[in-house]
Amino acid sequence: MKIIMKRLKTVLLILPALLLAMSCEDEFLDAPPEFEINSENFFNSEEDYDRALVATYDLLAAVGYLTTITGEIASDNSEAGGESAIDVIGWQEINLMDHTPDNEQLRSIWNWNYAGINRANYIFEFRDKTDFDGRVQVLAETSFLRAFYYFQLVKWFGDVPMPIDQRVLFGESSSYPRVPIAEVYAQIETDLTFAVENLPEVQAQLGRATRGAALALLGKVHLYQGEFTEAAENLQAVINSGQYALFDDYSTLFLNDNENSIESVFEIQYTSVQGAGFDCLQCSEGNVMVGFNGIRGYDGPIYQSGFSFNVPVQELVDVFEDGDLRFRPTILDIDQFISEQPNPSEITFVEGFDHTGYFQNKYLPRLGESEMQDVNLTNRTNIRHIRFSDVLLMAAEALNRGQINDGQALDYLNRVRDRAGLGELNVSGNALTNAIYQERRVELAGEGHRFFDLVRTGRAADEIEGFVTGKHEVFPIPLIEIELAGSVWPQNDNYN
Repeated sequence: MKIIMKRLKTVLLILPALLLAMSCEDEFLDAPPEFEINSENFFNSEEDYDRALVATYDLLAAVGYLTTITGEIASDNSEAGGESAIDVIGWQEINLMDHTPDNEQLRSIWNWNYAGINRANYIFEFRDKTDFDGRVQVLAETSFLRAFYYFQLVKWFGDVPMPIDQRVLFGESSSYPRVPIAEVYAQIETDLTFAVENLPEVQAQLGRATRGAALALLGKVHLYQGEFTEAAENLQAVINSGQYALFDDYSTLFLNDNENSIESVFEIQYTSVQGAGFDCLQCSEGNVMVGFNGIRGYDGPIYQSGFSFNVPVQELVDVFEDGDLRFRPTILDIDQFISEQPNPSEITFVEGFDHTGYFQNKYLPRLGESEMQDVNLTNRTNIRHIRFSDVLLMAAEALNRGQINDGQALDYLNRVRDRAGLGELNVSGNALTNAIYQERRVELAGEGHRFFDLVRTGRAADEIEGFVTGKHEVFPIPLIEIELAGSVWPQNDNYN
């Protein structure tokens, strides 16, 4: 997947330009062109459909890095960090719950998800043009991806425009009103149900969506809506499939050698063999988040320098239980780390803004992780977007909060705790609910889930400083997008 994405990532960007260029009459040329390709005469072979599908996958790289780091900064797990209070001002505002409709990071989340949807809709627009073996699986993967992108949008922005099965061309956005959250979720469920019915358990190529990934995402979608019976059914289907298990050693789970492990239900793939630049972060095939998380000005063993964003706070450190084997793989205590090295006086780094002394150890730039010179833009570390432990804890929550089976919920919770080296719990009811919430926080710290867990369970106002109930459950629609749509879309409540 990584190599294919690198070669084919610009297919859908090139086609409109070719269409424009080739549609112009040239009075000096009478002979027809020897070669012509445009967006209307493309899908003529299985290879064409697969190229378009790979281009649809490609947006995962940009969406994955930005939503993960921004979701973590929005929560009570991290400070924005960086060099100063105006370094990536959009993250600073989100960290303070002071974001506005002019926030650049929010606009990128909006645009990059819709770019993915537009590419998926391009495939659906021509779904019946050419028949071939495997066509249904292509459509199933496309359905999964469209559901993935719409789920991100509905989490971040609530009611959103919802074009389906056809591209939205420039200037047409005003034709698509914002639709209620319930309708967006219904479409997501439709897409994921089709994906579940038509995707294989195992793909020949790493990174492609599987039946388990679709079931897990469908279960998560139901959980976010408080539909606990449906969530438990889908999540337990993943658990009982026999395709996944907890990786034995949490301390090495996030190292590159253990990408796409038995614990990975859906993993966003990255490569470090192509260069990138800050002027087009969505163009990078590397995991840009890793460099942003890195230790500013670092010079020493194991790690490489970065930009010190998304720094964990003391409160997160304190919620880990004594003896939790996940703590050090999750949180790097920089002073402790330096003191343990053979030559600590030779190690240097620069304290960034809001320096807490801690860094996100799951996603830090490490020596030897890029074929390119700039590891910050070309890091090949995959994002473990849906892990089996996440599935176990979501299933536990659904079974418990839905009053379905506390005993089974407790078993799933204790499986996660056992891997972390912690003792089993014996609780039920509300105590079990709170234990699951606690376990999700420490198990998934640094992975971008915390903010949305707090919002969907009604705890955000109590845990996130500056959070305003009735406003911050969703983020503002980017103002420029409203203006481009002719101001027909209302803004989310309490954003001016």
